[in-house]
Amino acid sequence: MKRVVILLVLVAFTWAGAPVKNGYDIGETAADFKLKNVDGKMVSLADFKDAQGYIVIFDCNTCPYSKAYNDRIVALNDKYAAKGFPVIAINPNDPSKSGGDSFDEMAKLAKRKNYTFPYLVDETQSVATAFGATNTPHVFVLDKALKVQYIGAIDDNARNENAVSKRYVEDAVNALLSGRAVPITKVKAIGCGIKWKNA
Repeated sequence: MKRVVILLVLVAFTWAGAPVKNGYDIGETAADFKLKNVDGKMVSLADFKDAQGYIVIFDCNTCPYSKAYNDRIVALNDKYAAKGFPVIAINPNDPSKSGGDSFDEMAKLAKRKNYTFPYLVDETQSVATAFGATNTPHVFVLDKALKVQYIGAIDDNARNENAVSKRYVEDAVNALLSGRAVPITKVKAIGCGIKWKNA
């Protein structure tokens, strides 16, 4: 009987095949996308003709971690957009599960926080799925060729900006701008889980 059970388990694993890969890994090329910005215009990475790379951040209105990072995200764009690394923020949350993440609320937040970068809505959640985003905020630093160079957290202290000792995104972008290898390519993203649509 034990042999039969073991055989059935083996057959099940064989039938299932390799696990389905979820999202991009370091060195893989991301696909461009076109999503609606809070100003109603459609935005893609290709629109940034002079970009040397991109700081793609899956973010939202409602998560306490996202709120804690709002000003730091603005500062990242202020520091790096002019150097060719703009911030592209994307809200993947299902507004039916998180009302504060509706398109109207996104537009209000962008205006209140004076966002000078796109804040895009991923209505179908297809972009978040393609990237393998799991949290808000969750950062993917891409180079000019859209190759993923860094995945993870913005820095090492969500609660207290003054206590930050490692600025992962800044270190990654600085390395790319100077032609060096990114020192730390992957860090666990700390934040709220994305509010996914029901399957």
